[in-house]
Amino acid sequence: MKIALINENSQAAKNAQIYEVLKEEAEKAGHTVFNYGMYTAEDEVQLTYVKNGLLASILLTSGAADFVVTGCGTGQGAMLACNSFPNVICGRIANPLDAYLFGQVNDGNCIAMPFAQNFGWGAEINLHDTFAKLFSEPFGGGYPKERREPEQRNKKILDSVKAITYKPLLQVLKEIDQDFLKETIAGKHFAEYFYPNCKDEEIAAYLKSLS
Repeated sequence: MKIALINENSQAAKNAQIYEVLKEEAEKAGHTVFNYGMYTAEDEVQLTYVKNGLLASILLTSGAADFVVTGCGTGQGAMLACNSFPNVICGRIANPLDAYLFGQVNDGNCIAMPFAQNFGWGAEINLHDTFAKLFSEPFGGGYPKERREPEQRNKKILDSVKAITYKPLLQVLKEIDQDFLKETIAGKHFAEYFYPNCKDEEIAAYLKSLS
């Protein structure tokens, strides 16, 4: 999988720590991590958790990423923002059990983590264990295993419902405040990471037209 890490401004100072742990655990499972920032609290481009929800949708819808790791102080705002945009199924993940059950039962493509709440001494241990458990098995395997078929069936139902209740992303990109959109994709490495991996020519062309 191509995994994108996105941090918002209130927790940007922790980006390097989160990235190093995520990269280590993801690479053990054969995945690649792209760090979309923010990289420090002083970055010129300031991302809020709402912008990160839009960015997650852009990355996942276009195929530039297969999975997104994001968060905020509590993880709640990031989760709500991500789920407000099309093609994102985001869960709030605080520990290894959350991570394992989300991957196996819900088969989502995005997690929102609390990077301030309970993020103190030993936080890196929880990060290691959480990411390790998240990537320990292919998603959608079910838990308990005998519940796999109904859980997979419910996931397909959710996907079909979201396809009806959400606007297509390209329409969202054209209707949303354009300055907000430009700020969302103004990160230092966005163009470097996004365009080579993007699989949707229409989305890529529209975003390029904004520069």
